[in-house]
Amino acid sequence: MNFKQFDAIIDVRSPAEYALDHIPGAICAPVFDDAERAQVGTLYKQVSQFHAKKLGAALLAKNVARHIETLFKGKDPGWKPLVYCWRGGKRSGAMAHILREIGWNAATLEGGYKAYRRWVVQELERIPASLEFHVIHGPTGSGKSRLLAALRRAGAQVLDLEDLAAHRGSVLGNLPGRPQPSQKMFETLLVQEISNLQAEKPVYVEGESKKIGELQVPDALMTRMRASPCILLETELETRVDLLLGEYRHFLQDRKLLDRQLDCLVALHGRARIAEWKAIADWRELVSRLLVEHYDPAYRRSSARNFEKLSRARKVPIASAGDTSFARAADSLLERAPIAA
Repeated sequence: MNFKQFDAIIDVRSPAEYALDHIPGAICAPVFDDAERAQVGTLYKQVSQFHAKKLGAALLAKNVARHIETLFKGKDPGWKPLVYCWRGGKRSGAMAHILREIGWNAATLEGGYKAYRRWVVQELERIPASLEFHVIHGPTGSGKSRLLAALRRAGAQVLDLEDLAAHRGSVLGNLPGRPQPSQKMFETLLVQEISNLQAEKPVYVEGESKKIGELQVPDALMTRMRASPCILLETELETRVDLLLGEYRHFLQDRKLLDRQLDCLVALHGRARIAEWKAIADWRELVSRLLVEHYDPAYRRSSARNFEKLSRARKVPIASAGDTSFARAADSLLERAPIAA
């Protein structure tokens, strides 16, 4: 879908609908708030369509008037917005009609959000097959995300799934202050990202499992990644500990938060081992134990099974946790010939 011809995209659904997923860059301008939408819907089902429409019209007029006086204040006569609701029906039609009566060239999205959502699903099926991925592997703490950032700074095409998912992909992967988006919003962000990638250039991506936190990586993308050439980071344990201590500072500041997350591993390791880990006061020792006893065995079990070309991966050493090491690693990858399939 091409939205570039419009000056603004206006989402007139309720705030809850908008929060679940919306077209990137869309303005939240609900014609009903969440409570009003429920009120109109209840009236429609329990009393009559007439009474529901009468209440809806009054609420819509009040809310659209407020948006005109605030959100749309100062828009010049040439302003051209696109308005959408759930199905492209009454809510967006009413808003667009009022805006056109004022003199703005307002359009509605045919089929509304539902049509947009179908397009997102179709693009997630179509685009991955056209892209050439180079998949970066390495055990937890080896610096995969840091290398992606260095590659991006060096001008390479990068797809950072963990950043889009707001999660580092492990039991300790929640990002402080960044809740994960909904599955639909994750897929919206993903389509926006991959739509801008050039098929003739390689795309560097981290070798993820099927799930990143609570979110699922779409099947077509996962299939394409698993069949792609691999890069394996070789990072010493001490360097991995350095990197993880930098990434997980929030746990150092709140030991109770870490202990709650470790409880999620009781089913895998038993209460005795979890208690052992909780009793370790030295942070470096704790991180080393977690890597050796939990993360590394899990990585070995899953990576070779899911990525068929990992055994032929190009090996890239990471000498230290400093930015210079990752910059050199990125440069070495970009200066070499393309990875053989």
